[in-house]
Amino acid sequence: MASWRRCSSCRNEIGFEQIYWECSVSTCARVAKTGLFFCSVSCWEAHLPTMRHREAWAVEKRAPNEATWLDEERAAEGGAGATSTRPAAPLRSAEPPSRSEAAPSRLVVAADLDDGAGGDDILIVVSKLKKYIRARSGMNTSDGVMSVLSDHLRKICDRAIRHAADDGRKTVLDRDFKAIL
Repeated sequence: MASWRRCSSCRNEIGFEQIYWECSVSTCARVAKTGLFFCSVSCWEAHLPTMRHREAWAVEKRAPNEATWLDEERAAEGGAGATSTRPAAPLRSAEPPSRSEAAPSRLVVAADLDDGAGGDDILIVVSKLKKYIRARSGMNTSDGVMSVLSDHLRKICDRAIRHAADDGRKTVLDRDFKAIL
């Protein structure tokens, strides 16, 4: 097999283990329905006028290697009518989980994020922070500030995630941040 997918805009091939871009909007990133994949940021930008997103950005990703992808395809075909290449969600009982049951499962997901999903990423817009500090004080801002501030922001987000999970919710709200600050 020569390629993993085709670009949703220009139809060029996206090879295995090659960098590609997805839209940050969840409806564009769903593999089962839309499944939009772009070979470049300019191809991603080409879909914006038709989708009319309020706020979106291109998310850089790396295509899986061929062996991993074939394993996922076989697993999807083996499932009962599975149409997605993503793993199926675990089955839930008809009865809603109690708060004590809901919180640990969500905290496990939060703990998984600490292991590899953006632990070193800068979570703020550097230019806007520097502009704000300069406007307020006339001072410059060191680049070292960004990683320290991002680490602090991760800790705050983790606390807000725990607060939402303790309330039995799957959505982190503004009140979760207000409760911990």
